[in-house]
Amino acid sequence: MHHAESSYIPSTITRQRGWDDGLPRTSLKVSNLANASALVYHALRSFPAFGDGDRAVNWCGFYLEASVFLASSSKPNAMAATSRAPVLNLGPFNGKPACLFIQCIPGKSVCADAFLTSETLVVSDVESYPGHIACDGETKSELVVPMVLQSNGERKVLGVMDLDCLALRGFDENDKMGLEKIAKLLIDGCDW
Repeated sequence: MHHAESSYIPSTITRQRGWDDGLPRTSLKVSNLANASALVYHALRSFPAFGDGDRAVNWCGFYLEASVFLASSSKPNAMAATSRAPVLNLGPFNGKPACLFIQCIPGKSVCADAFLTSETLVVSDVESYPGHIACDGETKSELVVPMVLQSNGERKVLGVMDLDCLALRGFDENDKMGLEKIAKLLIDGCDW
C-alpha cells in the first residue's frame, strides 16, 4: 500500500531512478490524475535537484480536452460550446490557481502547442516562448507532455500534463523521459 509520505524521495535516489518507480493503479481517471499531480508535485519539491527554494516546481497538473470532460457531463462549458478550436479544461493539479480553459490555437500557449503537435515540449525560458500563458508570473520554465491514447488503430490526444518551475532551465531530458513514462502509465491505466 502506498502512503502519502511515499512521495518524499530520499536524496540517494537519482532522477532517472525516481521516474522509473511506479504509481498506484486504479482505472478512475480523476483519482489517478489527482494522485499523480500530487505525487509528482510533492516528490519534486522534496527532490534535491528542485527543492522548495528558487528551483522549486511551482505547478503540476493536467488540462484535458473538453470532450473528455463532456463524456461525464451533459452540460458543455461556454468556451467549448462556442470555440472552433479544441479547448483544454483544467483538471486535477497542485499549485496556485490556474487558467480554467486553454483554447488550442497554434502559438498561443505551451499547452496548446504540445496538444496540437502531440510532442513533449521543454521550455527553458517561458519569457522567450511566443504565446506563453503566465498563470503564475514567477514561473521561469515549463514542461508539457501530451496525453495520447492509442486504441484500435486510432489515436486521440486526451490532454496534457503540465509542470512549471521557478528556475530557468528547470527541466532536463531525464524529466522529459520520466514524465512521458508517467503519462503513459496514466493513459494505459485509466478508463477513458
